[in-house]
Amino acid sequence: MTDATATAIPHDAHGDVGVTAHHTPSDGHYVRVALFLAVATALEVILSYTALHGIALLVPLLVVMAIKFVIVASHFMHLRFDDKLLSKIFYTGLLLATGVYIAALSSLHVFAGK
Repeated sequence: MTDATATAIPHDAHGDVGVTAHHTPSDGHYVRVALFLAVATALEVILSYTALHGIALLVPLLVVMAIKFVIVASHFMHLRFDDKLLSKIFYTGLLLATGVYIAALSSLHVFAGK
């Protein structure tokens, strides 16, 4: 293998393959994302202490859960910069996990109105 073929793939300053400078968000970006996730978690806790029951509680909690999953996967796991196939795999996992969760709750009669 010659030096010309070995250097054809872009490297960053640390020798990592395929990494470019524009894919590195600032520290402030990660702080803003963490603050948003903290607020979303606080919203989930507040919702759990409300008088809502059954599907009226489950739907908002599942929506906030899905939003948090997408944000964590795209920002902290860097799916925004990876191949779209990896994003599809992760988001398919989210749909499958949500379906299994809803099926388990259905078997426990959570959706039966009280």
